[in-house]
Amino acid sequence: MKVLVIGGGAREHALCRSLSLDPDVTALHCAPGNAGIAEVAELHPVDQLDGEAVARLAVGLQADLVVVGPEAPLVAGVADAVRAAGIPCFGPSAQAARLEGSKAFAKDVMAGANVPTARSYVCTTAEEIDEALDAFGAPYVVKDDGLAAGKGVVVTSDLAEARAHALACDRVVIEEFLDGPEVSLFAITDGTTVLPLTPAQDFKRALDGDEGPNTGGMGAYSPLPWADPKLVDEVMDTVLQPTVDELRRRGTPFQGLLYAGLAITSRGVRVIEFNARFGDPETQVVLARLKTPLAGVLLNAANGTLDNEPPLNWREDAAVTVVIASHNYPGTPRTGDPIEGLDEVAAQDAPHAYVLHAGTKREGDAIVSAGGRVLSVTATGKDLAQARERAYTAVGRIRLDGSQHRTDIARKAAGE
Repeated sequence: MKVLVIGGGAREHALCRSLSLDPDVTALHCAPGNAGIAEVAELHPVDQLDGEAVARLAVGLQADLVVVGPEAPLVAGVADAVRAAGIPCFGPSAQAARLEGSKAFAKDVMAGANVPTARSYVCTTAEEIDEALDAFGAPYVVKDDGLAAGKGVVVTSDLAEARAHALACDRVVIEEFLDGPEVSLFAITDGTTVLPLTPAQDFKRALDGDEGPNTGGMGAYSPLPWADPKLVDEVMDTVLQPTVDELRRRGTPFQGLLYAGLAITSRGVRVIEFNARFGDPETQVVLARLKTPLAGVLLNAANGTLDNEPPLNWREDAAVTVVIASHNYPGTPRTGDPIEGLDEVAAQDAPHAYVLHAGTKREGDAIVSAGGRVLSVTATGKDLAQARERAYTAVGRIRLDGSQHRTDIARKAAGE
């Protein structure tokens, strides 16, 4: 099988790593990729938002499967263009990707499917914003209706901050605050059959102790020792299958990766948000634990034959990933700094720990930073404590001027 992965972050590096280990994959391509992905896949320059260009590349490579990683190409209709060219594509249509592209659309689908979620108002005027903020009270939850790379949500007890964020959005969803721990649960679906993956938890805030601004994610771990063993079955029955059924009923079947961001509240499981693609950095830990070869599962989803797929096999190992971010992230990040220590991790920590590249590029013999989140250092172990220790040992070998990372990823779950 020849596979083309679209994207260039750590999520795509994790996907490419898993696909490169799949014996069924005979050729692996990635566009545009990054310096780390170049070690396992052949890179191609492409505008990942240009569906026609992506489809042309896939046809030229005679790809048997295209996997679209990020949300922006999905919302832009890249999967539609690839399918129109006759190539199976893992990723929802532009219509179905509105589940992530529009918070208001997602709320409408959840209402139709009777999926438990936060009460909310969709607002477009200052008056509506003030009424909604007043109705729910603090802490305020304010979400940009459109795509914002994981940074469009503000949760604050400061009314002025909540109002300012709301006014800066064209259309905004204001909702009640959901108490309780958060869980990310991914499911692979062909539009009818739904195959859940293993739950993970990510860390959105920039600083230790969940302080600082929201980011795209600073780390993650799996499994969740504190979660109810019946959680996956419950979410399948109340959230994932009803949502997939509702989208199919509306004539916009969802084929690809459905990501449910959940709050385990005192009143039960509630959906915080849906995403239409693998989450980053949770993908890094989920795929580290997946035993089943990946390519065939994704192809079955793309072809509408997921009912042929047996339940997925998982390793007993735990996995932890720690994001190394550039100076000033999540503000305007500093780029172009050389990254050192990658060879040391490969020599001393493999195979239990490895580095997935996010914002990197090669300049001559050097690998330099090229984005806000630069690396995802990922490790496995017999339990979370061992995986965490291995991850942070590897983080300690990496040198990137001005970089930052959280020191408390999975600490509480590991019982430390």
